[in-house]
Amino acid sequence: MGNTASLKNHIETSKKTGVLNLSDNHLKQYPDTIDVLHPFLRTLDLSKNKLKTLPKTVGHFKELKILNVSNNSLEYLPSEINCLIKLETLQASYNILKTLPMFTNLSNLKRVSLEDNQLTEFPEFLCQLKHLEALDLSKNKITQVPECIKESRLVELNLNQNQIRKLPTTLAECTRLKTLRIEENCLELVDIPKELLTSSKISLLCTDGNLFDMKTLMALEEYSIYMARYTEVKKKMF
Repeated sequence: MGNTASLKNHIETSKKTGVLNLSDNHLKQYPDTIDVLHPFLRTLDLSKNKLKTLPKTVGHFKELKILNVSNNSLEYLPSEINCLIKLETLQASYNILKTLPMFTNLSNLKRVSLEDNQLTEFPEFLCQLKHLEALDLSKNKITQVPECIKESRLVELNLNQNQIRKLPTTLAECTRLKTLRIEENCLELVDIPKELLTSSKISLLCTDGNLFDMKTLMALEEYSIYMARYTEVKKKMF
């Protein structure tokens, strides 16, 4: 933000609009002056700055539905984010997060983006969020997907560019999962459960860049069952 007067103007406008966009403003610290907006904000965008931490007071934005803190230098997220019970979208991609606090109270979350961080474990608690539809965990260091993934209500799951070596068969039990991206991992063909092709709801399965040739996957008898689903969905789109 160029100067204090400019930030003050933004704050006054945000009281009316419920939106505060401080993206790409070279912020090195969270501006405490925006805390006066706790009762008003529905969207807070702090992306593309140089923030290393977020204060506990971020949990006071009780009306917040969208929080974007992507493209910063955040090493952790405060547990107080769990107080944002109306939050629907959390964008925290392109940081250096190694772990996450438990977001068990965020029952309204629909979309979570955690692309390009330092996560080594799949955050299992996200599987319990019944309204979570899209989860992006690409470009992390995750090695496995938990069995409890079957409890999720995800429609889209992006696990591209991790270090995953095996997928659980329970992944095929996700009742709403339509898109699964697992490109550029460490999967052998035998690590792809046949159930993903036969009995799952998945109609877009992206597997390029693993330890098998796509031709060998396509040669499987079960692959034709998946392709029938894929084709049927394509027909409905056009």
